[in-house]
Amino acid sequence: MKRLRTLLGIGLGLAIVAGAGWYISQNGTVPASRQGAGRFGAGMPTPVGIATAAKGEVPVVIRALGTVAPLQTVNVKTQITGQLLKVDFKEGQMVKQGDMLALVDPRPYDVALQQAIGAQQKDEALLKNAQTDLERYRKLVAQDSIARQQLDTQQSLVRQYEAALVMDQAAVDAAKLNVAYTKIIAPITGRIGLRTVDPGNYVTMGDATSICIIIQIQPISVLFTIPEDTLPQVRERLKAGAKLEVRVLDRAQKNELAIGKLDTHDNIIDITTGTVKLRAVFDNKDDALFPNQFVNVRLLVDTVKDATVVPVAAIQRGTPGTFVYLVKADDTVEIRVVELGATDGDKVQIVKGLQPGDQVVIDGTDRLRDGAKIRRPGGGQPRAASGPPIANAPDPNQGGGQQQQQRRRQANGGGTGSSPGGAAAAQPNQ
Repeated sequence: MKRLRTLLGIGLGLAIVAGAGWYISQNGTVPASRQGAGRFGAGMPTPVGIATAAKGEVPVVIRALGTVAPLQTVNVKTQITGQLLKVDFKEGQMVKQGDMLALVDPRPYDVALQQAIGAQQKDEALLKNAQTDLERYRKLVAQDSIARQQLDTQQSLVRQYEAALVMDQAAVDAAKLNVAYTKIIAPITGRIGLRTVDPGNYVTMGDATSICIIIQIQPISVLFTIPEDTLPQVRERLKAGAKLEVRVLDRAQKNELAIGKLDTHDNIIDITTGTVKLRAVFDNKDDALFPNQFVNVRLLVDTVKDATVVPVAAIQRGTPGTFVYLVKADDTVEIRVVELGATDGDKVQIVKGLQPGDQVVIDGTDRLRDGAKIRRPGGGQPRAASGPPIANAPDPNQGGGQQQQQRRRQANGGGTGSSPGGAAAAQPNQ
């Protein structure tokens, strides 16, 4: 029994060894794709994207975040006390300066006006009588019929009535003004918001709530901030009389909302953020800008003309500093240190290091080094840096792949001559 177990163990070990040999024979061949990849990494040119440096204009643009702000905002309140009789506007409508908005009960103020007018007329009559007596006293004094003191007293009385008339006229003007205040007039041209006080309510000058709010929207402004380092450049352009163009885009930066001009800047820098606030003005005739709307601002400060420009993707940063991979005539690359200027979107100005017509790498730079061989776009099959083209590995279904098929059949118990198919498969390799 013990001998039988020993034989079974030996047989099992031989079976395991035979299976391992068969597995190695089936998986020992390196696939063609892996062979090609290894040779490509070792000696093949690197495929890259190339762009040519050219002359062009580079706009100097400052990008910022802004908020739409009306140039004027008016809280319309009553200037007198009384009952609000009617409202002559619709919520959200556009009004012009001087339009009637609401009416406060004018009757108490009409009565006060009549009283002031009556007091004025009374004092006018008293003054006229005093002036008549004054003329009479002057004649009597000239005839030495009355004392001089009586004439002086009459002159003082006339002056008192004249002063009373001045006060009466002021009272009449104040009463007329109150009557005018019963009609609430639009102080500016703009759009009215939602009504906050309904007709029938008692309104006073001390009310915290206004009757309505009018906002000027044509023209309208946009407030935005820029870093303090860019302020000198903006101020120099403004001092020179330039009208700097400002464009605003929506939140997604997909749609351009309006084009306007820079109006002014604040007189102080915010020390907590290191920024300064600017205001740009827009006509807003199409109502594209709405108060308190968030916008993206593009301030065009200047335009650099006849600049050497390349795509931003060509710029690399590393140990040499800021550099590009310059494409040479022998399809190799050279590290060229450059000095950058203004940047606009996907293109950048090269102040020093390149000339118009130079070609630089914009894609595939992560696989390059100084002096590396490259393959230009559309340059055909990859070739090694030197020597003939690299041959592809044999196809497993053709040629040498038939040897693997033959060994597979032998491992499954079939011989090379066990069937006509087996003999035919082995024949091309003899």
